[in-house]
Amino acid sequence: MILGWPLMQNNITREDLDGLIAYLSQPEPRLTHGEQVRAFEREWSDWLGVKHSVLVNSGASANLLTLALLRERFGGGEVILPPLGWVSDVAAVLQNGFTPVFVDIDRRTLGLDTEQVLAKVTPRTRAVLAIHILGYNALTPRLVDELARRGIPLIEDACESHGAMFQRRKVGAIGTVSNFSFYFAHHMSTIEGGMICANDSAIYEMARMFRSHGMVRESTSEDLRRSWREKSPDLNPDFIFAFPAYNVRPTEITGVLGRSQIKRLDANNEIRRENLRLFLDGLDPQRYQTDFGVEGSCNYAFTLVLREPDFTLRDRVEAALRAAKVEFRRGLSGGGNQLRQPYLRRILGDTECEKYPNVNHVHFFGWYLGNYPDLDRQKIPRLCELLNSLSGGHAT
Repeated sequence: MILGWPLMQNNITREDLDGLIAYLSQPEPRLTHGEQVRAFEREWSDWLGVKHSVLVNSGASANLLTLALLRERFGGGEVILPPLGWVSDVAAVLQNGFTPVFVDIDRRTLGLDTEQVLAKVTPRTRAVLAIHILGYNALTPRLVDELARRGIPLIEDACESHGAMFQRRKVGAIGTVSNFSFYFAHHMSTIEGGMICANDSAIYEMARMFRSHGMVRESTSEDLRRSWREKSPDLNPDFIFAFPAYNVRPTEITGVLGRSQIKRLDANNEIRRENLRLFLDGLDPQRYQTDFGVEGSCNYAFTLVLREPDFTLRDRVEAALRAAKVEFRRGLSGGGNQLRQPYLRRILGDTECEKYPNVNHVHFFGWYLGNYPDLDRQKIPRLCELLNSLSGGHAT
């Protein structure tokens, strides 16, 4: 059986490219960030349900700036997060001088285990970083309520979960600040690109400055700009650098593509939800996990996880997928348990990774497969039939 199933296809359409060509065909089109970027930021804020959004050049840059803003606002300390996520989540914590405190995941949502998070909160906790993995909602009412009660900022990494819901609100609109990615393989794409979102105006103004070298002139607040001018009378007002920040500015091309893509995001997401339901309903629940927390989910990838540890079945699944030309990634998000990666082994040693059994399970026995609007839906039951025909060995 040859299915021919890539991780993503046609995520940037002919319509998107025609719109970009039309923009570039104008006399002297502006290319560095300008009105198209600002328009996309407004449209994204309206779609998400937040007051402010700041477009940057990647989701990783959004992670980096968010943790830099947190450090500037609240000082150093500890950040609680799961070992399952993209490398830039952990890297941003380390690069900004925070101490990462890891907790295991809930296998149904692939997000933070709420009780473990609350057990590890200390006076040095500066934030909890919740990562919405592959379209699932990682939040629980108890987690959100307890963090609010204790005054601990919640950061949402929603880079993989555009459109997932928590209590009738989109994820990314719940926490103090959130991040999104518009990488090619995600729900929508600007080729590269990311967004920082918040309701707090002070965070918004700082994010605008941090995006562009820490320059005060990037703020939209005249009061803030005036305050810095008065404190710095010896400086050119156009070149006051309030922070030792970054240059992660986007281009107008990013804005043009984002404005084109957002128009069909909701319709495309509904197709993804239907595809996921068909996939999970077709799997043998004795072999594969099918009880994911799909309520409110919006998945650009199918999550395929063995119910029990079984290296024989794992190897047969991978051989079958390769033979059917179905592209996959093992370990779910970010290659699995980040504590097994060389950069964290150098810091925390070789045994820390063993303390998180749920993350280790998906590291060794979990994959994701592509789920996108152009996927031929007739292939889904055929793939399920193939997977259900595989036998395993003894559980390990």
